[in-house]
Amino acid sequence: MSRMIDYGNLMHRAMRNLIKEVLTDVKANGLPGDHHFFITFDTHHPDVEIADWLRDRYPEEMTVVMQHWYDNLEVTGEGFSITLNFGDQPEPLKIPYDAIQTFVDPSVEFGLRFESPDDEDEDDFEDDDDISDETDIEVAEEPAKEAEVVSLDSFRK
Repeated sequence: MSRMIDYGNLMHRAMRNLIKEVLTDVKANGLPGDHHFFITFDTHHPDVEIADWLRDRYPEEMTVVMQHWYDNLEVTGEGFSITLNFGDQPEPLKIPYDAIQTFVDPSVEFGLRFESPDDEDEDDFEDDDDISDETDIEVAEEPAKEAEVVSLDSFRK
């Protein structure tokens, strides 16, 4: 079998690095203007560290808001830790980038969503046990279309 370029994995890594860079800037300079983040993460990821009562309340996923008050923001290559307020009760959280499902900054209509293999149609795979770390790229039988160049300015307001 020939080697395949794993575009999906490369894109996820790049998007997670973007989150790291944004949080590193926020740690150094604070949240600018109206920027704020909604971060949804998988609470049963093995490296997530949250209080037991939060895990009981959010057994699948949890969305936190980083806006007016947060403390102890630390950013590493693997993830970040932060203390947030839950009903006047400060709680430390440790969230690896791999656990993040969505990262949204509604002040500028920016968002990232990370697809997992579970989000794919099961019909795309003959047997889930055969899924490897590499994403295979299938070549379509349709005629090739000419590439379109899209300006990023068309997505800005």
